[in-house]
Amino acid sequence: MDSISSTPIQQPSSGARLRNFLSYARSLFFTDLLIYLYTAVCGTFSLCGSFFDAHGRWQHGCARTWSWLILKTSRVRLRVEGIENIDPHQTLIFCSNHPSAMDIPILFVSLPVQFRFLAKRVLFHVPFLGWHLRRSGHIPVDRGRPREALKGFDQAAKRIKEGQPVVVFPEGSRSRTSEMLPFKSGTFYLAILSGVPIVPITLVGSREVLEPDSLHIRGGPVRVIIHKAMPTSGLTVHDASDLSKRVREVIVSGFAAAKG
Repeated sequence: MDSISSTPIQQPSSGARLRNFLSYARSLFFTDLLIYLYTAVCGTFSLCGSFFDAHGRWQHGCARTWSWLILKTSRVRLRVEGIENIDPHQTLIFCSNHPSAMDIPILFVSLPVQFRFLAKRVLFHVPFLGWHLRRSGHIPVDRGRPREALKGFDQAAKRIKEGQPVVVFPEGSRSRTSEMLPFKSGTFYLAILSGVPIVPITLVGSREVLEPDSLHIRGGPVRVIIHKAMPTSGLTVHDASDLSKRVREVIVSGFAAAKG
């Protein structure tokens, strides 16, 4: 009878376990607490300023400050590539993968333009964060209710046509694995309805910094790869599926480029 050999699973060394414990303790009792403080303070300043700034510039500045503080405290090191693919004078839809809750501050710091998020409605009920989102003009979408979602997309399309860039996560929520989730069709319906170019963005490394459903924030490098804009003018809603496929392929290509 053939013997079946198996490779024993290597257990982490005592030194590695200690380092992981200290990293988790630092996150729980230092980094996370400071992030809550930043959220409360910057959210309060954002709310106060919103009564004097109807265009959202003050709120966006507060959000960038909040994001910068989070990344510095979390020891996240950004490497942004392809910034030349962003025309600051052109209205764009930024379409990014979404592996981590850290993606939002990463994008606030990385993108050199004022933009709004197309965000899940539930986030608008979070104290300070939700108040900031609402007063800043970010757009809620109820993905669980298709009719309400379409209203949100129509509202977003109107805002985009008026010259407001938007960031969307076509997966709809954070992936709990290393694989991207299927893309939601509404994102591409919105792009075609608006008639503005899509800029795909690949985020590499944010999951290693902060895994979904975790409070353990680890410092580390994150690459933000900004791809060339993809035009949508002349497309119809029947082209949404093909557009989704092409955008996904571009975002996936960023992972291959990061390994090279």
